[in-house]
Amino acid sequence: MKKIFFASVMALSLLSCKENRAENAPIVENAVDNAKSSISGSLKSDRYENQIDQIYSEIIKNDKNLKALDDKVQKAGQETQKVLQNYNKVLSISESYYRQAEYQMKSITDSLIKKQVETAVKTSAEKYNLKTGNIKMLIVQINKNNETLDNLYTAFKIRKTLVEIEKFQNAHPLKTDSLESFIKRQNKLMEELKNIK
Repeated sequence: MKKIFFASVMALSLLSCKENRAENAPIVENAVDNAKSSISGSLKSDRYENQIDQIYSEIIKNDKNLKALDDKVQKAGQETQKVLQNYNKVLSISESYYRQAEYQMKSITDSLIKKQVETAVKTSAEKYNLKTGNIKMLIVQINKNNETLDNLYTAFKIRKTLVEIEKFQNAHPLKTDSLESFIKRQNKLMEELKNIK
């Protein structure tokens, strides 16, 4: 009995698949009103890593002021990297040296020599920290400013692209008739399966 039921279900499934192929073409076509919006070309898939950047790049193609602003922001980010690179390198090497000196001092067994070296290293580190304290504060400020610039520009891009995604949605209203038609076909198949004896 189970074999007959299974064979019947398989046969019905195959038949309904053949029917569905013929019926699916108009369903897909009727799912969306395919009107064009200004960003339709940049949204060919829903799997973009960053749709906001994709849409924004479309917007700035036709706006010289926005393109100039984008160039300024990009350049500011690159300049931040360049400006801090040399400072960070020198600071990093110096701090690494003092850490290594502290570690290696532990291996000195003569307590008098160890105390002299500890004092010399501590004095040198304190002088260096006094010398670089202001520089470190300025670096912190530059990094904060850079973060604020990024936040402001990201917020600006979202506001600009929000208008465009809404235009895209309005240009592509989703219809319900395809879904309703599909539900009817599902219901019909379910009824057939329920009535199989």
